[in-house]
Amino acid sequence: MIRALALLACLAAPAFAQGTTQSDVLSGQFRPGWQIEAGRHMAALELQLAPQWKTYWRSPGDAGIPPQFDWSGSRNVGSVRFLWPAPDVFQTNGMQSIGYHDDLVLPIEVVAIDPSRPVHLRARVDLGVCKDICMPASLDLSADLTAPGRADPLIKAALQAQPATARAAGVGRVACTLAPIRDGMRLTAEVDVAPQGKAEVVAVEAGPPGVWVSEAMVSRAGGRLTAVVDLVPPSGAPFALDRSGIVLTVIGPAGRAVEIRGCPGP
Repeated sequence: MIRALALLACLAAPAFAQGTTQSDVLSGQFRPGWQIEAGRHMAALELQLAPQWKTYWRSPGDAGIPPQFDWSGSRNVGSVRFLWPAPDVFQTNGMQSIGYHDDLVLPIEVVAIDPSRPVHLRARVDLGVCKDICMPASLDLSADLTAPGRADPLIKAALQAQPATARAAGVGRVACTLAPIRDGMRLTAEVDVAPQGKAEVVAVEAGPPGVWVSEAMVSRAGGRLTAVVDLVPPSGAPFALDRSGIVLTVIGPAGRAVEIRGCPGP
């Protein structure tokens, strides 16, 4: 969090100095979508970005700011679940970030508290947007989710663009080795998975909030991919890690990606 705030402090000021405003580069809305079944609804957040501008994935890398959502203004909403499309990888001033450019349709599965009553979706969305400069942005969005709604081809396309599951991608052996380092843990993941392209990136999500994850060092020997990251918790010391909460996403070019949940020991 401190790293992200520092990045914004350094990069946001030039954006305003040059006269760039949020409305110049970003707009957004909810797409109301359709009812999946009683009490469950498929909607989406749609963002339109100016050409060559980008925003960030849930795990944005060292040069990115993850989006934050406040749903407290919603009514009859029990839970929301994001179904993220496969992201792209960017290099900014020698740092790697992960996200989306030009536009994003992010499907959201909404579960009602009372399926017999209407659902009103309202959110404050805080996010970072970047091109040559970066700036913080906020959107206040709302929509009524009515039944049965209407199938939306943009939402369906975004659902199809999710990373493949490990089973669908034919992933074989998955194993993680953990070793203590001075300020946290080093994780070495070995995955038997087909190449996702010439330039593969592995995004590692540790599970517990607040754990900083370094950019993965990635190597491949045939069908085996190895990724090594350092995990540093707020305590700055070695810590216990639930392997079932680890998420590995292997990202290739042209929207190719595989998501692997859980990483048992060797």
